[in-house]
Amino acid sequence: MTRIVVIDDDSLARDRVIATLRCHGYEAASAANGTAGVELVQEYEPDLVLCDINMPVMDGYAVLDNLRENVRTADIPFLFMTGLTEHDDVRRGMQLGADDYLTKPFSNDELTAAVKTQLVKRHALADKYETTIRLLRKNIVYALPHELRTPLAVCLGFADLLRKDAESLSADQMRQMGEHIYTYTERLHRVLENFLIFAQIEVLASDPEQLEQARNHITGHVGQVVEARARSVADKVLRGADLSLDIHDFAAQIAENDLARMVEELVDNAFKFSPCGSTVTVRVARDDQNFHIDVSDQGRGMSPEQIDMVGAYMQFDRALFEQQGLGLGLIIAKRLAEIHRGRLVIHSTIGIGTDVRLSFGSP
Repeated sequence: MTRIVVIDDDSLARDRVIATLRCHGYEAASAANGTAGVELVQEYEPDLVLCDINMPVMDGYAVLDNLRENVRTADIPFLFMTGLTEHDDVRRGMQLGADDYLTKPFSNDELTAAVKTQLVKRHALADKYETTIRLLRKNIVYALPHELRTPLAVCLGFADLLRKDAESLSADQMRQMGEHIYTYTERLHRVLENFLIFAQIEVLASDPEQLEQARNHITGHVGQVVEARARSVADKVLRGADLSLDIHDFAAQIAENDLARMVEELVDNAFKFSPCGSTVTVRVARDDQNFHIDVSDQGRGMSPEQIDMVGAYMQFDRALFEQQGLGLGLIIAKRLAEIHRGRLVIHSTIGIGTDVRLSFGSP
């Protein structure tokens, strides 16, 4: 049964809301002030919270702020019930994360309609999360063993040959085996490194002090950093001739290592998912308030649904296309952009190609 918590110091109003909710089949509990309401929500973990604003002990704004700061209650839909209809009052609630307002006095029909709207949204979001989790689980189960076993198997195979047949192998044969071992060891190293980087990013994002320190860096030559990393990736995959650069140089408030990592992941993705001989373009430009890094390819592209689900360990169509990695490249670039108050936007067309833009504020 759907559970709803009602927080209101007006006993008559509170009892009417509770009676209406129960009449429509909802399980409802109530609290007479903000402090008791927060404790009830944390214990009850409802599907929805209805809360008055003007209350003793703790007002509705403080209740909402408290619930949004707690990971267990942060995503619970929250509706204010209030006679405060001034623009500043509404804006303050929305800035804190309120989902809707019910202006007092409201009818029973208005109450039930607002409740149904928020519950439908919550169920739709839950369905989306469940779909994402299923895909995430599938991708991890499928990709992780492959990404670890394949390079390990190659390295073990060549190492075994060297161990058993070293005396009968020519110097050229041993050099070729060494190159294979190096290539696949490097691939394995990249997989493990991306795991660690992704974990470090998530830890950093949850620590305000470390986050502020990470943002307190200046890169003096953004264009030079981007160009150097793009050329390095292109040379590594033997596609230097496919790289097109349109670079402007300037200073920006961003950590150089993080900038280089974002460019590396995006350029590597562009080469990985586009055919040899097609152009990968990297542009760096600045306007009055922002600077942009664009990476464009002429590869197989992504659907709107795939773009919406870009996330850790998400690789699409692995059964149809051979590809390396665990799908961490885009999410690493996205999360690093967010850490530096930037954003990553993807525009893509199936069969045409993909354009990825990183945007940041200028110092």
